[in-house]
Amino acid sequence: MFTIRSLTRLKNLTNAYGIKSKVKIPANCKENAILYCLKSSTTTVNNEKLHVGPESIKQISLAGKLVDIAPKNVQPYMKLMRMDKPIGSWLLFWPCGWAIGSAAVPGCIPDLYMLALFGTGAFVMRGAGCTINDMWDRDIDAKVERTKSRPLVNGDISMKQAVAFLGAQLSVGLTILLQLNWYSVFLGASSLLLVGSYPLMKRITYWPQLVLGFTFNWGALLGYSAIKGYVDLAVCLPLYFAGVCWTIVYDTIYAHQDKKDDLMIGIKSTALKFDKDTKIWLTGFSSTMISSLAVSGFMNDQTWPYYAALGLVSSHLASQIYTLNIDSPDDCSNKFISNAMVGFILFSGVVLGNLLKNDQKKRKIDVKGIPLVG
Repeated sequence: MFTIRSLTRLKNLTNAYGIKSKVKIPANCKENAILYCLKSSTTTVNNEKLHVGPESIKQISLAGKLVDIAPKNVQPYMKLMRMDKPIGSWLLFWPCGWAIGSAAVPGCIPDLYMLALFGTGAFVMRGAGCTINDMWDRDIDAKVERTKSRPLVNGDISMKQAVAFLGAQLSVGLTILLQLNWYSVFLGASSLLLVGSYPLMKRITYWPQLVLGFTFNWGALLGYSAIKGYVDLAVCLPLYFAGVCWTIVYDTIYAHQDKKDDLMIGIKSTALKFDKDTKIWLTGFSSTMISSLAVSGFMNDQTWPYYAALGLVSSHLASQIYTLNIDSPDDCSNKFISNAMVGFILFSGVVLGNLLKNDQKKRKIDVKGIPLVG
């Protein structure tokens, strides 16, 4: 517990903005004194009022804590591949999981080895993608408030070190890819053009999120072929297209965090393209996503748990869009991160729906085996 003397000393502490605070702390203050200081309005030396509310106090995730306790010379590389922000790895993995689940033998759970292999691959290749992105964007990142502390910008890592690290990441990714059948090896390698070109898209088109969608959802094709040895277009193309629409939804929300900086430095995004009509556009892409998932499920003989999951996903997306505040970076960040749950719900529906396929087939056989009386 803080003493009154401790509270008095806090009056002269530097606040979250690096400015000496003039916060008046009541002697009978019962709440945590640091939180009180953060909640209070502070005054700069120019007598400008600043308010730091609870929404500005961000909790450090478990992944962030693991990065913080790692050796100092390793931390910049972990931050370069965004180990402190694992949401990207989840968003890259879920389309792979959907496809692996869709390709599973009816009545069986998905191949656990393949799920683990693709999970590792998603983690590694997402990190490689972040490294490529930061190498392309280091000049831009220096001008954006949210990204100016990245390792390549603040000098923690040099370009030569980043290139060497990227080579190591791609080598691990290739090793994982080579565990698959040759059809899948060539299919996976063909996505590298998209991985390398995506960071350039924000300079030339207002639709970089579309290119990201093509890139991030390649696993919807690759996961299926890893199990079956081929891509069933009737099942996989609607699944892939649904993933692309999903990516446009969540990454447009993500892009709204930086739209002011993007406008100043000339970077393009769907957030700037859609602007005040964002919710209308996102509703359209979400509806297309759900429709495409329904087609994929129908072509794959999915059962009722799958369609129940689609209902839950629809509700989740509708809630995101309805409550979205495109002018609040904190709200956009929270909505973006919540999409990990969208991927999980759909994966659960794929798995449970596939498990019931065998029961339905048995029932059909039993019905056919009943002799007709007459």
